[in-house]
Amino acid sequence: MSVQEFAAAAPGRIEYTREELLSDVAYEAPLFADDVRCHGGFIDGSYVSPRTLHRVPAIRAWKARLREAGHPLVYVPREALPPNYPSYAQAKLLLQEGIRDPVTRSLTIISIVEGFGAMIRDLPLPDMKEAIVEDIGGTALAHLGQGLFEAHARDEAGHREQGGHKQMWEAARDIGLDRPEVPDDVLARMMQGGPGGRRRREPLFGNLAPRMEEMIGSLANVMVVEIFAFDVFKWGAELLGDPEISARPLEAADMVGYIRADENPHVEYLRTALSEIRVRTLRTSDGKELSGAVVVDRLLERQLHGLASTRPREQRERVRQEIRDEIADERMATELIRRFENLDSGWSYPEDERVKLILR
Repeated sequence: MSVQEFAAAAPGRIEYTREELLSDVAYEAPLFADDVRCHGGFIDGSYVSPRTLHRVPAIRAWKARLREAGHPLVYVPREALPPNYPSYAQAKLLLQEGIRDPVTRSLTIISIVEGFGAMIRDLPLPDMKEAIVEDIGGTALAHLGQGLFEAHARDEAGHREQGGHKQMWEAARDIGLDRPEVPDDVLARMMQGGPGGRRRREPLFGNLAPRMEEMIGSLANVMVVEIFAFDVFKWGAELLGDPEISARPLEAADMVGYIRADENPHVEYLRTALSEIRVRTLRTSDGKELSGAVVVDRLLERQLHGLASTRPREQRERVRQEIRDEIADERMATELIRRFENLDSGWSYPEDERVKLILR
């Protein structure tokens, strides 16, 4: 089906206002994260994510349009997703040996990164009518600045009197580890080799309309980070839900589960918007045209390779140094590090064609 035919095929409702995309369902009870009122709530005892009254049906409808038109959705293969570091077994070993700071630091960094998620609302958008040849009406792409980015930002950092994922991760940490003392060097350690220290990437498509490559690259980057987080959720729920090391395992694991549920709409609207760009034609500054598929695929593969190949190495280096800093006795430190490293999965980025399979 052509893009023109695709645009004309509009099953169900596909246009939403900003206010609708930010609307909550009617909860029977609110969510409190260790005495902090957070977003979301409960219906019949089950948790329901925030701002999903219209956002989830909208994403479902936009995805259905792509499917019915025969267009695939971008997809990150499981082989390309690095496991969290330290692993559940490694983190449990450290806690059982009384080495709490590396785990506390890791959980705190997660909460800080979630707070940074609010920056997505500030992503400058290109003039879509100028940058894209075909119409984008009734798409996730058309709603990025009309509620989707704002909903994402509020989910991550909270909004007004309601906490978001930043506060929920802090609560999960404090519930599970019984309010551990947070190391005062968290931010300094976090930024060593982190985002602030990375060079700005050179554009791959210098002739695209202003801001277009920046937007696509940012969408790809955030989507990859959100997908990577699924293993973080699994790790957090296992670790903080382990009764051998957690002060309140059920409450802590549930809190991580609520965050995980909230992240699903993020991944789905991002992959839908990227998939919509793939089936369109982009205008270049020199009056030519460029396939959206070429641009999205190149930028997505670059973001995936960059994050998946560098993040595990940075995490290993940081955590191993933290362990050495914690133990003064050299013999004891060497023995614990040996046991710790024996639990390492040894995962590395698969440099083969498996990571090219980004459509399905």
